[in-house]
Amino acid sequence: MILDKIFKYFEEISKIPRGSGNEKGISDYLVNFAKKHNLECIQDEVLNVIIKKPATPGYENAPTVILQGHMDMVCEKNKDKVHDFTKDPITLRYIDDMIYADNTTLGADNGIAVAMALAVLSSDDIKHPALEVLMTVDEESGMTGASALNPEHLAGRILINMDSEEEGELLVSCAGGSRTTTTFKADWKKPENTLKAYAVAIRGLKGGHSGMEIDKGRGNSNKLLGRVLDGIYKEVPFQLSHLSGGSKTNAIPREADAVIFAPGEKYEKLMEIIKEWNDILKNEYKVTDPDVTVTLNKAEENYENTLSYGDTERVLALLMATPNGVQTMSSSMEGLVESSSNLGVVTTNEEGIVFDSSIRSSVDSLKEYIKEQACSVAKLAGADFNAHGEYPAWEYNPDSRIREVFKKVYKEKYGKEPKIVAVHAGVECGLLGKKIEGLDMISFGPDMYDVHTPNEHVSISSVKRSYEYLLAVLEALNN
Repeated sequence: MILDKIFKYFEEISKIPRGSGNEKGISDYLVNFAKKHNLECIQDEVLNVIIKKPATPGYENAPTVILQGHMDMVCEKNKDKVHDFTKDPITLRYIDDMIYADNTTLGADNGIAVAMALAVLSSDDIKHPALEVLMTVDEESGMTGASALNPEHLAGRILINMDSEEEGELLVSCAGGSRTTTTFKADWKKPENTLKAYAVAIRGLKGGHSGMEIDKGRGNSNKLLGRVLDGIYKEVPFQLSHLSGGSKTNAIPREADAVIFAPGEKYEKLMEIIKEWNDILKNEYKVTDPDVTVTLNKAEENYENTLSYGDTERVLALLMATPNGVQTMSSSMEGLVESSSNLGVVTTNEEGIVFDSSIRSSVDSLKEYIKEQACSVAKLAGADFNAHGEYPAWEYNPDSRIREVFKKVYKEKYGKEPKIVAVHAGVECGLLGKKIEGLDMISFGPDMYDVHTPNEHVSISSVKRSYEYLLAVLEALNN
């Protein structure tokens, strides 16, 4: 059956490592697929792939349609999971109606879109206009694939993006965004002889997509660790040696670690403070993150350098004051997050401590304001600040033909109206709409859950329904 092809292709895709920045394997796979099916194919310099398929008989005069998704995935795993995303395949687990991975992200975002597109391209028994399947690279970490796309490679002016995560919803607008990097340059020193190394860790948070789930109130491990460390410092001053948390700016971080040097005779007091913070966080996050824990142990590794007490205070101030979470709510669309910031990644290296955030807003001036707030915090702490990876918002089109076709087909198939939504997340439609004049766009997809976390899963039946919906839309475009 044609529907079985989707999961066959998804299984093949899941064997290919395809984290952002590591898409050569999946890009070449798509090129080889096109050659095998005698389809025209373009692989550009950044490894974006465009596969073209002629219209079926009777659809020669229908407008060309671009089917679009991205080939990269967010690579997240649980701390105790041994997995190398640069070479290990994703292990798929089928549980009832769901597909999970094994303590890693699944990659249904956006591997299901790739699989659905390949199922369409490989079929010879469905009706459709001329198709241009566009699969981009690096959507998850900067949208550089969409940014580098040459619009002259595409003739279509109707684009169906398949990067949405809730069946029955049609996405018609999204936020723009930016990445920021704040670097605190460290003057590393040897710790005082009277101090002992202790490891402080945050565990048990759910995390999630920094756009789609930023309104869920889930804990950000980097910010929570900042609160704990600030609380410790007020009672037991220490020298900071190491700080780390999260691995992707567009994922709410679930785990964070610090190594501090504090007086050995204060161990019991430290444990007392940690217990207090455990109680505080479990109370605050009893609904959203009931499994949150804070631990303190003697550091196992040999940490040889620390910050001075003064620099430790400045780093803690940075961690405490960096904007994070929902910043503004939309006044025109109830329940829609308008602006947010996610302190997604904190790392320590020889140069110092680096804070990476993802800022989103559907209002450009508010996006700039949050960036300026983050810049001001950096200046006050004596740190360097850089904004990069800008991408535009996708504005609502009141005259969209493709939206009306999707609505009409949905009503015919299911006897009810689909939900028209705007989301607080960046999809490539914003960039592509800026690049290709007159592009009429919509985004849809099957039910996916806990995207960007090791608990990511996708509904099998929803994928099947979404695919059938897509085919019905393509057939309707001849009218």
